[in-house]
Amino acid sequence: MLSFGIVIIFGVLAVCVAILLAVSILRKDPGNERMVKISEAIQQGAQAFLMEEYRTMALWVVIFAIIIGFVISPVVSVCFIIGTLFSVLSGYFGMIVATRANSRTTQAAKTSLGGALSIAFSGGAVMGLTVTGLGVLGSVIVYLLTSRFFSHLVDPLVAITGYSIGASFVALFARVGGGIFTKAADVGADLVGKVEAGIPEDDPRNPAVIADNVGDNVGDIAGMGADLYESYVGSIVAGVILGTIVFGLNGAKFVYLIAGYGIVASIIGILFVFLAARIGVSPHNSLNVGTIIANICAVVFSLIISRLIFGNFTLFVPILAGIITGLAIGFITQYYTGGRPIQVIARSSSEGGAATTILSGMAVGMQSTFLPLLFIAIGVVVSYRFAGLYGIALAGIGMLTTLGISLSVDAYGPIADNAGGVAEMSDLPDEVRGNTDVLDALGNTTAAMGKGFAIGSAALTALALFSSYVSTVGITTLDILSPYTIAGIFVGSSLPFLFSALAIMAVSNTAGLMVEEVRRQFREIPGLILGNADPDYKKCIAISTRGALKNMVTPSVIMVASPFVVYLVSGSSGKEALGGLLAGSLISGVILAIYMANAGASWDNSKKFIEQGHYGGKGSEAHRASVVGDTVGDPLKDTAGPSINILIKLIATISLLFGPFLARLF
Repeated sequence: MLSFGIVIIFGVLAVCVAILLAVSILRKDPGNERMVKISEAIQQGAQAFLMEEYRTMALWVVIFAIIIGFVISPVVSVCFIIGTLFSVLSGYFGMIVATRANSRTTQAAKTSLGGALSIAFSGGAVMGLTVTGLGVLGSVIVYLLTSRFFSHLVDPLVAITGYSIGASFVALFARVGGGIFTKAADVGADLVGKVEAGIPEDDPRNPAVIADNVGDNVGDIAGMGADLYESYVGSIVAGVILGTIVFGLNGAKFVYLIAGYGIVASIIGILFVFLAARIGVSPHNSLNVGTIIANICAVVFSLIISRLIFGNFTLFVPILAGIITGLAIGFITQYYTGGRPIQVIARSSSEGGAATTILSGMAVGMQSTFLPLLFIAIGVVVSYRFAGLYGIALAGIGMLTTLGISLSVDAYGPIADNAGGVAEMSDLPDEVRGNTDVLDALGNTTAAMGKGFAIGSAALTALALFSSYVSTVGITTLDILSPYTIAGIFVGSSLPFLFSALAIMAVSNTAGLMVEEVRRQFREIPGLILGNADPDYKKCIAISTRGALKNMVTPSVIMVASPFVVYLVSGSSGKEALGGLLAGSLISGVILAIYMANAGASWDNSKKFIEQGHYGGKGSEAHRASVVGDTVGDPLKDTAGPSINILIKLIATISLLFGPFLARLF
């Protein structure tokens, strides 16, 4: 049970369980004709956008694959392409199932909250298990094939690095493109529909409402799936590289076994969520029970594997440190985005309007960065003390060990959100919308926890990749007093801000076009605001699509090119300058990502807190102020913030792959 073969079996098991869950979802009742029509419109819009996004991305994939083939090796180029294909497949399959689970969740909510939770969570579990299953399968198969058949042409560690870059490449484009699409539609729908026209969220009279629901899927399902697929693969690759350097084949095997048995732990946790929902446990407690049990199983499995492979429990400690760090970040995020801070923001909305809403949300976001970074710092020190740089990589793997269930919990949120939209647009009874609102509110918290979790894992993974880079280019110590290192740190620290600015501006520009289009339709379509005419939903979907595809390329290409530019400009000191770039982007990127994710989520949940009847409820001055805060926070938490995770890892992975080649030039 301690071989690469069992890892492949567990990867296949994850994919098979995901397929079974998908089939079970499709067998559920999709609802009445109106519900099916709305769901199909969301499906068609999401699929059309992804096809256009993939076509745009394919050109850059081919260009980069050619560069890798000439500079590194054609074998690595093939591995890069495999990484892109597996990443696309994981996000696309998850999105296809999610867009079919929405109306079925709504239909189940007519009779049972637990039944609705089961369907929505099943859709999320399809994503979680697909990502982890394909992530493990792709990585271990590339590693084994290159070790057995192509080791005379390329180092297997270089091959899996190429595979990881493929995953990162797709994730960056998918996160940026999907984030721009979803938030442009969301901002346009809210500003005109809720603020100006005074109609409810997800009202079918709003021309941007279908685009908004499409965005939930292309951004928070397909984009997020590609994002965490990249995190998962990146952590495995960093662990395999550092483990091989220290322990040889056993170091690599340990990493793959931890990932494989983590899949088993996740499946056990997922089954407990279904069991808890079936016996009437609340949605919040059902998800928590499954997550806790999965992590307990992961701890037990890791303890046993460490003992069997290395004869001691030393390497179990970094795994445990990563699991504890991940859980701590999750609960800290839950507090700042669903606890007392959102009530403070809501009170600010009632007392001072939009300005104080924004100020208080910014303060909450800033304050929320300290404790997660403190736990990450403690996790890094503990892991290093027990296993050196390899220990840091193991901590990142530990944090992602139960990604199968943590991503399931995260991906469940957009499905619940869509289910609420289907209920509203289908004019279903209030009790149905009440059930979907319960799931949706919980989904906002789980999504915020998922983003915090992703940021924490990105920090540890990027640090491990940074350590791998230092080892491969032959730097024993990075001199902090070197002007080239300092210059690299300054440039690296600025990159997440530049990237975020471009992403947020893209949302702002596209949202401006969306606002004008929604206003035009309300103005020019007779009877639309009264509900006597149908809006042109496709026009709004087209605006979001064009804006996303047009604006996702520039920030992505700038980030991909930055390691090469810094190294080449620095000449013989390029290794140090690039090391500084990685350090600077890592530190500033993690802080900025946590700030934006938590500030955005706290604005969103404070708005929902007011909508529950506090401080005047819906339609009050406090509510209008909270909508403005939520609108400001949307591109922060769903476009720029999550993309930074990919940014810091992609820069590190590119540096790891091309660093030795660039070092030979100077």
